[in-house]
Amino acid sequence: RPFHVEPTNIVSVNDDMQRVTDEASAMDKRIHYYSRLTSPADRALIAPDHVLPAPDEIYVYSPLGTAFKVDSCTDGYGKNSSLVTIFMIWNTMMGTSILSIPWGIKQAGFTSGIILILLMGILTLYCCYRVVKSRQTIPLTDTSNWEFPDVCKYYFGSFGQWSSLLFSMVSLVGAMVVYWVLMSNFLFNTGKFIYNFVHDINVTDIVPGTNGSNKVICPSAASGHPPQNRSAMFSSGNRTGFELFEEWWDKSQTVPFYLIAVLLPLLNLKSPSFFAKFNVLGTVSVVYLVFMVTVKAAHLGIHLEFNWFTENEFFVPEFRILFPQLTGVLTLAFFIHNCVITLLQNNRNQENNVRDLSIAYFLVGLTYLYVGVIIFASFPSPPLSKECIEQNFLDNFPSDDIMSFVARIFLLFQMMTVYPLLGYLARVQLLRQVFGSAYPSLFHVLILNVTIVGAGVAMARFYPNIGGIIRYSGATCGLAFVFMYPSLIYMISLHRAGQLTWPALIIHIFIILLGLANLIAQFLL
Repeated sequence: RPFHVEPTNIVSVNDDMQRVTDEASAMDKRIHYYSRLTSPADRALIAPDHVLPAPDEIYVYSPLGTAFKVDSCTDGYGKNSSLVTIFMIWNTMMGTSILSIPWGIKQAGFTSGIILILLMGILTLYCCYRVVKSRQTIPLTDTSNWEFPDVCKYYFGSFGQWSSLLFSMVSLVGAMVVYWVLMSNFLFNTGKFIYNFVHDINVTDIVPGTNGSNKVICPSAASGHPPQNRSAMFSSGNRTGFELFEEWWDKSQTVPFYLIAVLLPLLNLKSPSFFAKFNVLGTVSVVYLVFMVTVKAAHLGIHLEFNWFTENEFFVPEFRILFPQLTGVLTLAFFIHNCVITLLQNNRNQENNVRDLSIAYFLVGLTYLYVGVIIFASFPSPPLSKECIEQNFLDNFPSDDIMSFVARIFLLFQMMTVYPLLGYLARVQLLRQVFGSAYPSLFHVLILNVTIVGAGVAMARFYPNIGGIIRYSGATCGLAFVFMYPSLIYMISLHRAGQLTWPALIIHIFIILLGLANLIAQFLL
C-alpha cells in the first residue's frame, strides 16, 4: 500500500525541499521498512493497519438538518443501496427549517409560497447536480477523494479555498445560533410545563387565542416583540413561588445562559463521535412533527380565503412583496451542496446518483409543502389572523399543549446532540485551516467555542427570530455554494473545453444574479 503524508503533517514548503514533522518522517521509515522485507509482489509482509495512520473521522451535515458520521468507502465504492442513500439525503436536509416554512408561506402568500417552494427545490436541485458533476470537469487528476471545496480551490486558487471556508463557517455558525435560540425556546416551554404540572398550577397565556381543547394562540398580538409566553395564574398554588419561578425561568433573560453549563463543556471534547449515534432523533422528530401537524389539522379544519392582492383582517394576499423572506429560508432548507459528494460516494450504484438525488429532493420538497400548507390552511382564521403564524410554528401552541410538549422534547434532545457535532465541524474547518490542527490546544478551542456560544446567547437574548437568522445565513452561504460556485465552475470547464455556448452562459449568469438578488433582498425587506 502506498504511504501518503497528509497535508496537515507538512510543516513548511519552499522551493528547495519539503520538510515534514518527525511523526510523519518516522511513519515513512516504518512503511519503507515493511516494504523492503520482501518483494513487492509478496503481500505476506504488507504493512499492518495499526502502522498506517488512521483516517480522519468524516462527518456530513446540513446546517439546519442533522450531522452524522459516515464510513469511508473501501475499494473505491460505497455499500449503501439507493434506498438508503435517498433516506440519508432526506434525513440530512430535514430539520429545524421545517418550523419556519409556514411562516415563510405567510410572508410570501399562500399561492406564491407553494410556487416558490417548487421553484426553489428545482433550482437548488440543478445547482446540486452541477456540484456532483464538478469533479468530472477536472482532467488528469485523481479527484475520487475530493469534496466541493477542493474543486473550488482547484478552479479559484487560494481565493476559492478561503472563501469556501468563510461561507461554510457562515452556514455552520448561523445554524448553531438558530439552534441556541430554539433550544432556549424549547427548554423554557418544557420547564414551564413541568413546573406547572408538578405544582398543579393552571396557567392561562395572556395572549389572544382560540377556545377549546385544541387551543391556538397569537403571541405576537400581545406586543410588538417576539413571543415571551407571559402567563397569568388561576389556582391555589403558591403565588410567591410562581412569581419567583417566572423571574428565574425567562425565555430570553435567563434560560439561554443556563444552556452554557451543559453545552460549552461538550463543545470542547476532542471527538463528538458519541453524539453521532443519536442522529436517529432527527428522523423521529420530523416524523412526529408531520404526525402532530396532521392531527392538529384534523381537529382545526381548513380555513382559507383567496384574496389575490388585497389583505383583510384575517387573511393575507396570495402574492406578497415579502416573498424573498421565504426564498432566503428555502436556500438553507434545501442546502446540502457542501456534503452531497460524500453522501453519494457511498452509493453502491454510482450510475443512479442523479436519480437518487432527484428523488431525495422531491421527498424533501414534499415534506416542506405538506407541513407548510397544512399549518397555514388549518390556522383558525377567524378568530385569529394568518399574520399570527409565528417564525417557529410551535409558538402558536400554548406551553401546556401535550403534543407540542412532546415535539419540543424530541427537538430539544436532537439539537443538544447535533450542536456538538456542528461545533466540531466548525472547529475542524477553521482551526485546521489556520493552525494546521483541529485541536491545537485547549485554549484555542475554548476561545472559538466561547465566541460561538456567545453569539448564540446574544441572539437568543436580543434577536430571537429564527426566521430572520435562517434567511440571512441561508442567502449568504447559498450565494456561494448554491448559486455562484457551481455555475462558475461549469462555465469555466465548458470554456476550457471550447464548448461554452451563449444559452449556457446566459442561463448560468442568470442563476448567479438570482442568488445575488436573493441576498440583497433580505436586507431590503
